[in-house]
Amino acid sequence: MPHTPNRDIWSVSRLNGEIRAVLEGSFPLLWVEGEISNLATPRSGHSYFSLKDEHAQVRCALFRNKRMLLRFQPRDGNRVLVRARISLYEARGDFQLIIEHMEPAGEGALQRAFEALKAKLEQEGLFDSKLKKPLPPFPRCVGVVTSPTGAAVRDILQVLKRRFPGLPVIIYPTLVQGEDAAAEITQTLKLADERGDCDLLILARGGGSLEDLWAFNDETLARTLAAMKTPVISAVGHEVDFTICDFVADRRAPTPSAAAELATPDSTQLEQQLNTLGKRLELALRRLLDEKRQHLEHSHHKLRLLHPLRRIQEQQQRLDDLGMRLETVMQRRLASHSQQLEALQSRLYLLSPSRRLETLGESLTRQHERLQTAMNHVLSHHRLQLQALSGELHAVSPLQTLARGYSITTDAKTGKVITRASETAVGSEIKTRLHQGALLSVVVDPGSE
Repeated sequence: MPHTPNRDIWSVSRLNGEIRAVLEGSFPLLWVEGEISNLATPRSGHSYFSLKDEHAQVRCALFRNKRMLLRFQPRDGNRVLVRARISLYEARGDFQLIIEHMEPAGEGALQRAFEALKAKLEQEGLFDSKLKKPLPPFPRCVGVVTSPTGAAVRDILQVLKRRFPGLPVIIYPTLVQGEDAAAEITQTLKLADERGDCDLLILARGGGSLEDLWAFNDETLARTLAAMKTPVISAVGHEVDFTICDFVADRRAPTPSAAAELATPDSTQLEQQLNTLGKRLELALRRLLDEKRQHLEHSHHKLRLLHPLRRIQEQQQRLDDLGMRLETVMQRRLASHSQQLEALQSRLYLLSPSRRLETLGESLTRQHERLQTAMNHVLSHHRLQLQALSGELHAVSPLQTLARGYSITTDAKTGKVITRASETAVGSEIKTRLHQGALLSVVVDPGSE
């Protein structure tokens, strides 16, 4: 056919992409039930398989992040219920389901039945903590109700042997899976409780799916557990598994090994506790003996103190002590009086008239000496002053002037010093004083100035 430019030709990639978009947009998440076949899990961790029934099959992809959330390990031949979205693997054009969740087929109905029975028994009070019996701290015998060939019984026996060697253990064999398991477990528990050989029972089974553990979700079994006189530890499945027996039993253990640890004390720890208590008891006994010894010594000491000879010795010692104290007091008083007497004698001597006269005489002598010294000092001082003044006077004395040839003329009658010729008259007498001697003269002519 010749090529026409107006034709819309699709590529295979475009076609598969469009189909994928249509499929994923047209269908919501679906629940699909079928049987697994051709399961493959490469190194990537993703799982690929076919889901089939009697007439058809469809390819499925379970990616690693979703596979890690599964509570069971899928295998070929398992009938499962999946929640998936419809898609198309474009590289090969394969129609496929992308798995979001997977669980064993029938588990949903079982889960609803489980929840209904749980709610019913809880409402009746079978789960009430007040009904739980305490576990014996040191059981004399432990009974294990489980399959004698399962791994649970081996784990329990191994832990019991390690923690509490020598503890008697009775295995009560029973089915733990199947249609008849619930009734057989119920009868075995009743038998163990009626015999009373054990003061603690462990109901155990290994892990499994909800269908595998369904025997432990039986109503009759739950009521039997609630009515038992012997305490029961439920250890069914793994830590994430819960059964009706777990809620009714007196204690629930996450694993059979954990149940064995709950059932028995640790012998090593008990030995350490006993050693510690023994040391504490030894210390307490030593302390008690020390207290009794001290009490005995105290009593013996009191007895010696109350002995008559001891009393006499004490009185003698007290008498000697009083005598020495009296002698010391007397000596001190005599010494004190002697000091007072000496002080009074000293004061009397100081106040005696003779002593006072002697003191006054000494004081008078000292005052006379001081006065004499002062007078001599004053006379000497004045003598020096007189000599100084005499020298000064002599320096300005007229006599000293006369000694140089000068003379002093005075009126012979009045003694007035004549300094001018006009002060004389003819016939008046004048006296002339010389260095040595004097002259009496009569004025003949006063002359002129």
